[in-house]
Amino acid sequence: MRLHRLLMPAAALLALTGCHSAIVEATISNRTAAPIPLIEVDYPSASFGTENLAPGKDFHYRFKILGDGPTKVVYTDQSQHEQHNDGPTLREGDEGHITVLFAQDGIHWQWAPKKR
Repeated sequence: MRLHRLLMPAAALLALTGCHSAIVEATISNRTAAPIPLIEVDYPSASFGTENLAPGKDFHYRFKILGDGPTKVVYTDQSQHEQHNDGPTLREGDEGHITVLFAQDGIHWQWAPKKR
């Protein structure tokens, strides 16, 4: 019973403060005139992707960074050739929003980290 009295306030405090996990919100946007058959975004320790992203459409994904390292997008162009484009370096604990924008004039990365 005594242990129960000690644990209840600790559990309540934990519930009130909550746990915060550093998450990166990612968006892949296709602003070209053609669908993109295959897209993969590599980031430290993992990757994500989508298939057949239509013109004017977005793909959203959330991830947690484990380790430090570069980002890269690997995609298949309309000629069925694999292409690569390097992005920003991310570090474990980073959080914010990253966008990979496929535009008529090329690929543009936007990294908007949250302040720690």
